[in-house]
Amino acid sequence: MRKRSGRNTSSSGLPHFEEDTLREFAGDRVFARGADYHANGQVEIGVVKDGRLFARVMGSEIYAVRLDGTGRDFSGDCTCPAFADRGFCKHLVATALAANATDPAELVAASSRFERIRGHLRAKGVEGLVEMIIGLAESNPELLQELELSVAVDSDDDKTVFARFKKAITAATHMRDYVEYREVREWAKEIDKVLDRMEAFQEQRADVVRRLLEYFFARMDAALQSIDDSDGDGGALYARACEMHLAACRKAKPEPVALARDLFSREMESDWDFFTGASENYARVLGKPGLAEYRRLAGDAWNKLKPARPGRGGAWDEESSTRRRLSSILERFAEREGGVDGRIAVRAKNLVSPHDYMEIARLCLENKRDAEALKWAEEGLWQFEDDPDELLIVFAADLQASAGRKGDAATLLWQAFEREPGQRLYEKLKMLGRPAIGPVRDRAIAVLKTTLDESRDGRRRWSPTGELLVEVLLEGKFFAQAWESVLSYGCSEELLETLAKLTEESHPTEVLAAYTGRVERLIVTSGQENYVKAAKFIARMQAIRRRLNQSAEHTAYLADLMTRHKARRNFIKLLPSRAKS
Repeated sequence: MRKRSGRNTSSSGLPHFEEDTLREFAGDRVFARGADYHANGQVEIGVVKDGRLFARVMGSEIYAVRLDGTGRDFSGDCTCPAFADRGFCKHLVATALAANATDPAELVAASSRFERIRGHLRAKGVEGLVEMIIGLAESNPELLQELELSVAVDSDDDKTVFARFKKAITAATHMRDYVEYREVREWAKEIDKVLDRMEAFQEQRADVVRRLLEYFFARMDAALQSIDDSDGDGGALYARACEMHLAACRKAKPEPVALARDLFSREMESDWDFFTGASENYARVLGKPGLAEYRRLAGDAWNKLKPARPGRGGAWDEESSTRRRLSSILERFAEREGGVDGRIAVRAKNLVSPHDYMEIARLCLENKRDAEALKWAEEGLWQFEDDPDELLIVFAADLQASAGRKGDAATLLWQAFEREPGQRLYEKLKMLGRPAIGPVRDRAIAVLKTTLDESRDGRRRWSPTGELLVEVLLEGKFFAQAWESVLSYGCSEELLETLAKLTEESHPTEVLAAYTGRVERLIVTSGQENYVKAAKFIARMQAIRRRLNQSAEHTAYLADLMTRHKARRNFIKLLPSRAKS
């Protein structure tokens, strides 16, 4: 979080924060609350060091605050929930104001705080320091745990270190209830500390860290089910642990076949996708024996699956998730080996939607197997002929046309268009019919009118089919038919506006009626932007009526608007001055 403009530092080099920038960044309300905290003496300046200011602010709890920079160029961080939710908070404002009000001599003293403490500790000697730390640890469980873990890493065997850190992981990931959004940040911090400690001795005890992380993954799989991880703090911890696990495996070099079984189990059984692609990520560690075992496990599981059942949108059954993960694993192996046939064979066992057929066809195209691509696309059309997919239809028609079968492509597209007209199908039909677009347009208009008439229930309502009909008629400059279509089937405001502007001279009566309705809707919606738009339409209406020698009618129209909407003063100001006199 940073606010930038010109840097403005105090002459002493100590932090001083511009209040106008604070107010701009925090907002008036947050700034006022921060000012109250400062006025009530709720800020304790801690340390000023290397351009950073640390403080504690006493609110409903004690929050740790950090400010970096000075003048108009600064950033900050606070442990309060408001900072996590919205950014710059009242505690940061209060700290900045307190720093501004603090005597420079006090800030200088704060900046040397740690140096004074260091001098004091050096004077105590080793035994004095030991006794001081032990005394602190007796009343601080967190410090005591930190010391015990440090002692274990330096002195104990692997078994003892594993046991101690396993307990630390258990404690950090333990949760009594669901962890709400505002609490996740603090929960994640404790886990992050444990990972920090483990990372510190990863080089010396890589295999211990590897085994600890495997326990950590099991704990986190369950924990992520019970937190609101909207900001991704839990996921970030898991991702960090995955990176540590890979590094630990590279260092420790565990038995590859056992590692392959463990990774395969995680990729297949975890509710999360952190181990997706493990066979690639760990390829160097697994080596040939581990990769062979990974593939064997995936192949055996794949052969046990029931055949996929095709269905619209992708049929789901109890094996869908397993099938998806296994197909991903096996296709990566096939891709690594450079075998297109192997990749096709994997995909061919998971054909549950039109998209699946299209993806195999695309794979064939990428490898210059155009005839095979068309075969898969047409098989998908046949498989889903009772519930066809437009994307697959267009894709297959392109392949048919490229293969010299333009007649088949046109038949396929027209069948789809007559069944369910759409813009994409119409554009493909035009491309296929070039240069003779006229017959395509005429046939499309007839199909669209028939479709609309068959679906009408006596009311005029917007529909994609009606919209497309008006667009096609406009494209052919069939303006009279376009107005008939609008009156019969309706269209969107934007398309109506386009039609009206194109036909102001040829169809003034229809245009004036359309603009009148548009003006009313804009005025009722209100807002300055809508009022300006309405005024522009009124000006166009005035120009049309002048050409028709209907100036008197326009004057009467303006008077009526003035009477009915006189309370909308911002709109009235936009009308011609003579209308307001």
